[in-house]
Amino acid sequence: MSGQPVRSSVLRSFLKSEAAGGILLLSAAAFAMVVANGPFSEAYFEGLHLHLGPLSVLHWINDGLMALFFLLVGLEIKREFVAGHLARWDQRTLPTIAAASGMAVPALVYLAVTGGAPELVRGWAIPSATDIAFAIGVMALLGPRVPTSLKLFLTTVAIVDDMGAVAIIALAYTASINGLALLGAAVVMGIMFTLNRAGMRLLWPYLLLATILWLAVLLSGVHATIAGVLAASLIPIRGVAGPSEKEQSPLHRLEHALQPWVAYAIVPIFGFANAGVSFEGIGLAQLVAPLPLGVASGLFIGKQIGVFGAVWLCARLGIAAPPAGATWTQIYGTALLCGIGFTMSLFIGGLAFTDPLLMDEVKIGVLSGSILSAFAGYLLLRCCTSAPDPNQTR
Repeated sequence: MSGQPVRSSVLRSFLKSEAAGGILLLSAAAFAMVVANGPFSEAYFEGLHLHLGPLSVLHWINDGLMALFFLLVGLEIKREFVAGHLARWDQRTLPTIAAASGMAVPALVYLAVTGGAPELVRGWAIPSATDIAFAIGVMALLGPRVPTSLKLFLTTVAIVDDMGAVAIIALAYTASINGLALLGAAVVMGIMFTLNRAGMRLLWPYLLLATILWLAVLLSGVHATIAGVLAASLIPIRGVAGPSEKEQSPLHRLEHALQPWVAYAIVPIFGFANAGVSFEGIGLAQLVAPLPLGVASGLFIGKQIGVFGAVWLCARLGIAAPPAGATWTQIYGTALLCGIGFTMSLFIGGLAFTDPLLMDEVKIGVLSGSILSAFAGYLLLRCCTSAPDPNQTR
């Protein structure tokens, strides 16, 4: 099939970089907690709030560097929907339903555990996201024990999940709108669209316009990282005529260039800057407070119920077949891994709450829920046995 070798190469490259990046992210987060509770804790927190120009270091990371993360997310979403594993309606059904259920149920669990407290309602979306890098990283540790179909399922669910998270950020966490700046963003997008339709394949005009788009979106009141996804949707992707990497479209070239930077630098930096929480004075009462308990329960309980329940119901009703070559125990283990929220959950938590004390509780909930999901999913998948997967052979 024309172009298939390149798409396979892109997928393998994506899985490898996400797996290694997930392990690096875990290391960065662990290091952040060590520093935040060690002799350099004061310098750590003061350094994050040091202002460089109009923004603090933490804001430059969360609003600037993470725009590149969201640009990569947007490129991955577009590639999968145009020329990947979500290109056909029958391929989209199961991951879309599983992702939607895996976002709705954790939100309901969070609201139930927090009792609908008015000051905590804004955090409903925190446990609804899956950290694809962290989850793939844990799955990579299992090697051939996990069928390829489950790796693809986890990847596609996480990508659809990211689409939902982006929509939530844009709609639920935008306080006010600057109409003039939003109009400017629309004009920039119109220019990018025109270049796309005109067949422009050089990357630099799109990157220059994407930078202007980021500034316009930042000034508009919509979170600046949304500019990354909007820009990605306007970067051309064309059918590849042959297996040569040189024949890739602008989207493929940019995705290949961004992947290592995002996986090995941007996401670990984000993890280091956002995972640090001081455990001084924190006891059992703080761990089981409504906010951290709601976040942790949403990730660990809500995600597994939502994702696994959706797959089981789709199979039961004949809507979509479960991943080929996987047992129901393995599917359940994968649903547990979907409870690793980390990067996106911390990001949404920072948008939901500005109070440092509440944000510390969010971090505790995200870390405990994600780590619990990671260990439970890893142990269950490691103990599972299945028939040999022909797709694992090289």
